[in-house]
Order: sequence, then structure tokens, then C-alpha cells
Amino acid sequence: MATRPQNYRTIRGDVSVEKSTIIGLILGILAVGLGMILKGASLAALVNPAAIMIIIVGTIAAVFIAFPMQDLRMVPKLFGIVFKQQKLIPKTELINMFTEWAMISRREGLLAMEDKIEGIDDAFLKSGVRMIVDGSDQEFVHDVLMEDIAAMEERHRTGAAIFTQAGTYAPTLGVLGAVVGLVAALSDLSNTEELGHLISAAFIATLLGIFTGYVLWHPMANKLKQRSKKEVAIRLMMIEGLLSIQSGITPNAVRQKLEVFLSPAERKAMELAEGGASRAEEAA
Repeated sequence: MATRPQNYRTIRGDVSVEKSTIIGLILGILAVGLGMILKGASLAALVNPAAIMIIIVGTIAAVFIAFPMQDLRMVPKLFGIVFKQQKLIPKTELINMFTEWAMISRREGLLAMEDKIEGIDDAFLKSGVRMIVDGSDQEFVHDVLMEDIAAMEERHRTGAAIFTQAGTYAPTLGVLGAVVGLVAALSDLSNTEELGHLISAAFIATLLGIFTGYVLWHPMANKLKQRSKKEVAIRLMMIEGLLSIQSGITPNAVRQKLEVFLSPAERKAMELAEGGASRAEEAA
């Protein structure tokens, strides 16, 4: 089956904002804000420097104690990952690309793939293509690429763990903040009118702790885990494609092996797209 040439330098896509993260943040803030208004609480109560200090600075302090500096240097990059759209080669493009490469390698030999190396942006894929062009043993190629994936997963687990731990510490620090606020409120019972406001302010720390823990840090950790799984799936697909080309199997066989990585919906969409492209070519 003929395939259209891919533009290997642009297959990773453009950087854009991750809409689901922004939507989630807005909905979370609105839920708490509108909930407080409906309950008759003042939003001004959220402006509590002491509570913010205990929760935010306290969480940062706990995370610093829990992780070495080498791991904590990743945090700015991790925030970027959460707020930016993931850049992965679409599975359908990978299938078309490997099918085309299989045709080239069977017709001209694996050395013909050398011309494709410099046009590949993905470092993992480029490394794999270079190894099979260099004539490395198939088992060696498989082991090296799998070790690369294992190292990547370990880095991703560490990054997600930082946010998971922050989500664990924040609610507990919220309780600590409430206790501190109650100690301050109950230290002077002479002004009963002010006592109610002080007790109310004491629980703002608990609110902030729970909010940051379960609306920010834990969901961010989960997003990092999900993105890691998607990247691993793409890389496993690349390994399958590379080893299939190295084995010298037919382009149709390569295509069939890689299509197992697609969901039923993705397979249907790919079939429809190919059908439309075939009809357009016939009409031309």
C-alpha cells in the first residue's frame, strides 16, 4: 500500500497550552469561590497571609526535605509539562512512516535509511534508526531502547512523586495552620465578638491545604503519570516498527503489527482518512 511521504522535521507538532489543565484550574477556583458565596462566607477571608505562609512555604519546605536538589531542579520543567500540550508523534503518522521506511529498506537495503536520520527530530527514534543502519544486532537494539525507556520511566516517576508528596503534605499542614490559628484565637477570650472571626480565619489554613493538595498537586501528579504512559506507548511502538524493518518483513506486515497499538476509534478514523485520500487520488 502506497503511503504519502512524511515531513519528519515537523511530526512532533507545535507547542500549545494544555486546555484541560487551565479548564480544571478555573473550575476548581470557581467551585470554591462560588461555594463560599452560596454559604454566605466572605471571599476576603481567603486573603490570610499567615495561612498562605504555613501552607505554601510549609509545603515547599517539606518537599525540600523529602527530595534531593538534583530532583527538585526538575520542578520548573514539570510545571511546563503540566501546562503545555504533550508533543508526541501521532500513532497514525508513525504507522505510515514505518510502512514507508519498510518499503525503502526492502527495495534499497537498510543503508538507504541513513538519509532519513538527520530529518528525525525525536532523539529516541533517531538513535534506533542509527543503530539498525549501523548493523547492530536486533537483540542489542531492543535491549538498548528498552533500557532507555526504563530510565525515562524512572525520571517520570520521580517527577510525579514530588507533586504526590506535596499533595500529601498540604492538607496536613492545613490542620497545623488551623491549630495555630485556634491557639491565637483562644489565647484571649476577653473580646467575644472578635473570637468568632479569629476561629473562622483559623480554618482558612485547612481550606487552603485541602484545596492545594487535592485540586492542584495530586491532579498534577496524575497528569504527569498519564503523560508518561502515553510516551512509553509511543516508544514501544517505535521499537516494534524499528525491529520489524530490521527483520525485513513486508510493509503490509509492518502496518498490521503497528495497528495493534491503535484503539478501535483510531483504527476507524485511520481507515476513513485513507479512504478519503484514495478517492482524492483517483479523482485527480
